[in-house]
Amino acid sequence: MTSDGGAVPDGGTAPDDRPDRAARIDRWLVGKAREGDVTAYEELIRRHRDRIYRIALRITGDATDADDVTQEVVIQLWTALSGFVGSSAFTTWLYRVVVNRSLGHQRRSRRWSGEEPADTDLPPVAAPERSVLAGAELRAGLEAIAGLPESQRVPFVLCQIEGLGYAQAAAITKVPEATLRGRLARARATLLAEMRSWMS
Repeated sequence: MTSDGGAVPDGGTAPDDRPDRAARIDRWLVGKAREGDVTAYEELIRRHRDRIYRIALRITGDATDADDVTQEVVIQLWTALSGFVGSSAFTTWLYRVVVNRSLGHQRRSRRWSGEEPADTDLPPVAAPERSVLAGAELRAGLEAIAGLPESQRVPFVLCQIEGLGYAQAAAITKVPEATLRGRLARARATLLAEMRSWMS
């Protein structure tokens, strides 16, 4: 339910795996939020907050910076929604906002903190020794991704980590698809060389 008594479309049930249905719910929530419906905006954020944080973490390489970016995006979106005209999917537009905010934040900080990742970022492991190894490998991976040039880092995060198709990632980054594929290939090659010691 929203603040004006309206219900989420399709009976208010949780979205299933069909992207078109999720996109319809997003569009409906965006429309209500643009009308000033705070409850609809909060639901929109709830649906996408984990995605915002995940992208910010992979681009900045730092959990604290990712938290900062997430908070900035949550605040920014309330006013930025007025600029969303619906010519693309909401998620495509959101990815662009998060990527730009993450890159801007990183340019300002120009640092790698080396802080421990949050526990929720660590993969499950069986033994304490494996936990230490997994944490070190994760930190090395995050640092390697954060060390990529922006032009390679963003395609890698969008395609390799978020699983977006080349066409959608190219639309987000506003480059031709062939250019994006080339940058992604270079990012993969760089990371493969960086992480080779962890694969032995």
